[in-house]
Amino acid sequence: MKIKTKSLYVRIVLTFAFIGLISSIAGLLCSSMYYQSKLLTGNERKAVQIGNEIKTLLEKTPQLAMDSYLAHIANLGYQIYVVNDRKEGAFYGSSFRRGGLDPADEERVLNGELYYGTASGWGWLSVSNLFEDSLRNTVGVPMTVNGERYALFIRPDLQQQLGDIRIIMAVLLGSTFVFSLCLIVIFTTYIVKPIKKLTEATRRLVGGRFDVEVPLDVARQDELGNLARHFTEMALSLRQLDEMRQQFVANVSHEIQSPLTSIQGFVQAVLDEGSTLEEKERYLHIIDEESRRLSALSKQLLTLAALDNQSRTPDVTTYRLDEQLRQIIILLEWEWTSKGLELTLDLPETTITADEGLLYQVWLNLIVNSMKFTSKEDSIRIAIQSEQPEAVVVTVSDTGIGIEADQVQHLFERFYKADRSRDRSRSGSGLGLSIAKDIVTLHGGTITAESELGIGTIITVKIPKHQLQNVL
Repeated sequence: MKIKTKSLYVRIVLTFAFIGLISSIAGLLCSSMYYQSKLLTGNERKAVQIGNEIKTLLEKTPQLAMDSYLAHIANLGYQIYVVNDRKEGAFYGSSFRRGGLDPADEERVLNGELYYGTASGWGWLSVSNLFEDSLRNTVGVPMTVNGERYALFIRPDLQQQLGDIRIIMAVLLGSTFVFSLCLIVIFTTYIVKPIKKLTEATRRLVGGRFDVEVPLDVARQDELGNLARHFTEMALSLRQLDEMRQQFVANVSHEIQSPLTSIQGFVQAVLDEGSTLEEKERYLHIIDEESRRLSALSKQLLTLAALDNQSRTPDVTTYRLDEQLRQIIILLEWEWTSKGLELTLDLPETTITADEGLLYQVWLNLIVNSMKFTSKEDSIRIAIQSEQPEAVVVTVSDTGIGIEADQVQHLFERFYKADRSRDRSRSGSGLGLSIAKDIVTLHGGTITAESELGIGTIITVKIPKHQLQNVL
């Protein structure tokens, strides 16, 4: 297996190893602090006590053979060095691996001072003094035997007292570190493996394969499980977005191609020398109508793009909503009067803070849509309910043809047409209600529809009054 030095696998292994190293150093520091504050003084006191016992016995029993006695004491687990005032020294027990005893220290002990060599060492690593097998790491006690001065230096022989325990502890600690490092290397593989699979899945996703399957167990409750669930949701969203994009392109192409085909066909008919003047005039009217449809479609697409990209900066003003609705009714007067529609208005004086231009498109789309799908003697009602303290509610209801209940939920989808078999005079691009929804959502409001086939349709728009400036 090829391992990159910058891979997550290597980083995790090095991180754990670094943590182990830092933990070992911290543990050593804690041990040193504990040894220096709790054990060092006690060890020195015990060593001095043993030295004094030896001194007392030798001074009170001058006939006792000192060499033999010190040899027996050393056999009990001590290292001993004795020097007289003539600088003649003798070792008892196992030999010291290192010397290092300053002659001045010997002289001071001979002159009656105590020597505490165990207090010297590495400072913050003073615990290492416990295992330093050197002559300086001893306790010195002065004594006088048979009128001759001696300096007795003594320390516990850890090799004899602990013996194999030291080896066992060294093997235990060393093997623990080695096995820990091996287990880190092994188990890190299982940690990194699902991430590698997810990376591969992401690479396929970037390549445009939105049907990629998530390689992780989404039932896991840890961070990887959360990552798998979020990846699943992301893949599904991207898949839906791609399908919507393809459908959007197909719909736009269809909506553009239909009028273009008509325009091309009727242009050829106009150019046909066999066409009469009346026919050419009728063809030109159709061409004009189709070109207007293309122009309206392009404007709607630009509006959608601006809303999706939030590139249009809302122009927030305070204005009369009831007057805006009346202006639209006056603008469309010819259409509703020519169809003989009964128009009912319930528009109390209402002031609102919003983007006047954007909301104008909402009301125009809703009212035009309502007029389009009503017939002669049908009625349309436009009402404002401003009694609510936090919102303004505008309803546009009609007694037109309505739509089936299962199609209501799709009304605000782009390019959706409830009845594609309707005649051309009633057909549109299918973008009007979608644009209206985006604009209302931009204002922090909601838009809903209720409809029943053969009964009519009610569109309800709810826009907040006071929070609108914060939303925009």
